[in-house]
Amino acid sequence: MTERLLRPRCTPAVSSALDHGHALVALESSVLAQGLEPPHNRDAAQRMSAAVIAAGATPAITAVVRGVPVLGLEDEDLERFLRRDGVRKVSARDLGIAMADGADGATTVAATLVLAALAGVEVFATGGIGGVHRDAPFDESADLVELSRTPVLVVCAGAKSILDLPATLERLETLGVPVVGCGTDELPGFFSASTGLSLTCRLDRPAQIARAWRAHRALGRRSAMVVVQPPPAAFAIPAGIVEEATRAALQAASTAGIRGAAVTPYLLAQVQQRTDGRSVQANLALLEANARLAGEIAVALAGGTS
Repeated sequence: MTERLLRPRCTPAVSSALDHGHALVALESSVLAQGLEPPHNRDAAQRMSAAVIAAGATPAITAVVRGVPVLGLEDEDLERFLRRDGVRKVSARDLGIAMADGADGATTVAATLVLAALAGVEVFATGGIGGVHRDAPFDESADLVELSRTPVLVVCAGAKSILDLPATLERLETLGVPVVGCGTDELPGFFSASTGLSLTCRLDRPAQIARAWRAHRALGRRSAMVVVQPPPAAFAIPAGIVEEATRAALQAASTAGIRGAAVTPYLLAQVQQRTDGRSVQANLALLEANARLAGEIAVALAGGTS
């Protein structure tokens, strides 16, 4: 028997954009419910959505709401996610379980890729993707596998700085996921602009990126395309400061016995503390910038100018 694929429930604005072929940008909800602490998560939601709209596209925050996968959070649901009222973290593997449990679930990069693809949304903006963990090469984010098999264009500031960035870039190559620099010739370090890791492709205009994505899809490629840009210069943190804070955070996590899914939020909180809050401001700025670029690419894909 052939299974019928589910289409996520959409808000009226998202449904209208889908029906009329207008530009859409998916946004993850885990950064709001498990990543940035209140009130910064509310600021992030507002700034990202506004940036997508300013570019001429419609934002669609993905989530599981009381067991129903959604594109676009209604105001009441968004408030509950921002307050973190019993919202679980949901990766791609967890979507079906969250649905069966009737749970509220904030979607990670991997889960957002799944929901965006099911709805036919081609562009997704986030802060940083997951990757290979430091000192544990057998431990890597589910984001990488999902990027290898789900055709969505992802705009980000590289992989999170707490990860093994050289190994992550190598894994993306092995998995057949193209990484395109926008305004940069190297992989950004999330909070910092430079890592010294050279990229093989740079495209600085949304229309160029849109053409590359169309060519990628015309070849029947089923992988994502990752478009990376550095954080805004006014908020970028020197790589040395980020590395020092990250190493100290890793040591603290080891001493505290932090394991599994708790590691990433713990490390990011530690880096925030050890950079005197600079990492939060950088995170907010790069989320907004990535949302704006994603909106511009989505408009180019929908046939607009850019």
